[in-house]
Amino acid sequence: MAKIMVVDDETDLEMLIKQKFRKQIRQNEYEFLFAINGQDALDKLDANPEVDIVLSDINMPEMDGLTLLSRLHESKPLIKSVIVSAYGDMDNIRVAMNRGAFDFITKPINFEDLTITMEKTLKYASEIRRTLKAIKENNILKMYVDENVLNFMGGQEYESKIMANEIIEGTVMFVDVCGFTRISETTAPDMVVGMLNTYFDAMVKEIMEQDGIIDKFIGDAVMAVFRGEYHLDRAIDAALAIRYQVNHFPEVRGEEGFKPKVSIGIKSGEMISGNIGSATLRRLDYTVIGDTVNTAARLQDVAKENQIIICEGCYEKVKEAFKCKGLGSVAMKNKEHEVTIYNVVE
Repeated sequence: MAKIMVVDDETDLEMLIKQKFRKQIRQNEYEFLFAINGQDALDKLDANPEVDIVLSDINMPEMDGLTLLSRLHESKPLIKSVIVSAYGDMDNIRVAMNRGAFDFITKPINFEDLTITMEKTLKYASEIRRTLKAIKENNILKMYVDENVLNFMGGQEYESKIMANEIIEGTVMFVDVCGFTRISETTAPDMVVGMLNTYFDAMVKEIMEQDGIIDKFIGDAVMAVFRGEYHLDRAIDAALAIRYQVNHFPEVRGEEGFKPKVSIGIKSGEMISGNIGSATLRRLDYTVIGDTVNTAARLQDVAKENQIIICEGCYEKVKEAFKCKGLGSVAMKNKEHEVTIYNVVE
């Protein structure tokens, strides 16, 4: 139902409007509100912010229609206005349009013309509101969905390619906040979420600084993917920066002895990139999967506080750029042979 405010000091107009649009009022297509001048209209609009359009006369006491236009344009730009006045000379029309009027109708009112103008104005106001809603929803979507997914969705025929995938070369990094599960059992939920978001924000900034992609947040851990030139080097640089930042967070109040630390696992190699999930349920996760991803997660599992663990293959690629310390070999789940690991020191 469209809400329309009529602003006019001629009280007979209220009765006339109700008579001419009685069918639309009965069918809940229109709801009319009435004000006797500009100030009265502004007061009633504050109490009825859902009004779609305003039909206003020009010549009224206390606040005229042209002043009302200016005030509406400044404080309520979504509400579209149509001037309905006997003063239909070009000067008044130009002033009204310059002050934000959507259209101008002269008195005596031709109600057929008024109806067409109202419908046109309501349609325009509705389109503006839908556009703003879409922008708001898109901004919210960006908080939950990676930019690569949004770019993919913006491409042509994305629905027909939604289950497509590709093999890529890149580096996967898992970062876990050590000991966080323990304090979450004894700390207020809002404090837990606030702390975790603070840590995540610091991590994300360092990952993005190295052109990494945040794949997902998993409880108190972050999964990130790096592609392009020097993807392994950039992942390690991000890991070193994350460790440094987290080590400089203060001790948590009320949790004596807890100071945030991270454990990190990194692995580079081939992986499958694409939408993983159910097309029928329309719940998909744009992510990477494969042995490289699984190994990076296992490396993070064996990492201790402040350790950045890489495998021997990665060490051979970066040993001249980073100082690493060998930690021997460890057995990993679903791995036939033990894996030689290194801790990146600096």
